[in-house]
Amino acid sequence: MITIDNVGSSESEPARGRRLALEVQWGVLLVLLVLIYGSHAPLISLTKVDGRVPFSASSCVVLIELAKLMVSLATLVATGNVPTLKASVSITAMAPYAVPALLYAFNNNLVVYMQAYMDPSSFQLLSNLKIASTALLYTSCLGKRLRSAQWLALGLLVAAGVSHSYTSLHWERINQDKSSPRLHVTSWGLLLVLVYCFVSGLAAVYTEQVLKTQRLPLSLQNMFLYVFGVAINLASHLFSSGEQQGFLDGYSALVWLIIAGQVANGLLMSVIMKHGTGITRLFIISSAMLVNGVLSWGLLGIQLTPYFLFPVVLTGWAVHLYYT
Repeated sequence: MITIDNVGSSESEPARGRRLALEVQWGVLLVLLVLIYGSHAPLISLTKVDGRVPFSASSCVVLIELAKLMVSLATLVATGNVPTLKASVSITAMAPYAVPALLYAFNNNLVVYMQAYMDPSSFQLLSNLKIASTALLYTSCLGKRLRSAQWLALGLLVAAGVSHSYTSLHWERINQDKSSPRLHVTSWGLLLVLVYCFVSGLAAVYTEQVLKTQRLPLSLQNMFLYVFGVAINLASHLFSSGEQQGFLDGYSALVWLIIAGQVANGLLMSVIMKHGTGITRLFIISSAMLVNGVLSWGLLGIQLTPYFLFPVVLTGWAVHLYYT
């Protein structure tokens, strides 16, 4: 998260006003990201027809990447940075952005592959380990040092994620028939989920490093990243097996709203990675569980239990410890 030094009473009135404006802008950005993250899963659930998502998930990802590319290009033009684009387009400048695009594509396919070795609920539970992997890579690869209280905060964040996943799983099992499939994780599945968490952390840390070390406008850096994102995901869509529906079949106004939300999420998150830290991203994702729970209750009628407050309290405590 961006921090603003306290310069005390000697700070001038204009400087104090600019600092306050920056804090407000940063706060609005964080709230927007939490709302977008928290609303994603409930909105997807609302699109389901007979328990199935009616649109092609791969085509949706292609459109999201393409829209982010177009918005980045429009931003570059609007800010008068087209000369920078002409001067900076080269294999050397663009090549680093192929790495995170490949890592994210690898993880997206790995999630599907892992379903053969564990049930989805177990994956949800174990995937919270990516908080720990991201923190370890953040300190080792970027040379950052965390205080003891900050490590404790990240531990609380992992505990909050595990608690939230376990609580959801517990109540799901209570409402299921006893003949339904039981939880299962094979040794191969456990290895794959560890690989998934490592790659997730590596992609986040690498992206942050590239965005911060290259002295280029963020809109141009986003363009480089999303060019590879469009290419890789379009290739994945074209060559995916079992794709029987048309590119835009099953799309509705709600699906387009989901796409718009994910476009905004990607672009706003790049601001976090450029000017903040990947750790802030973890807190955003964890804080979104409150929005997710409330919307699931309000839109889907899912029952909330008193246990729901426990991970929320843990997350709030973690935020307080890390940023104070």
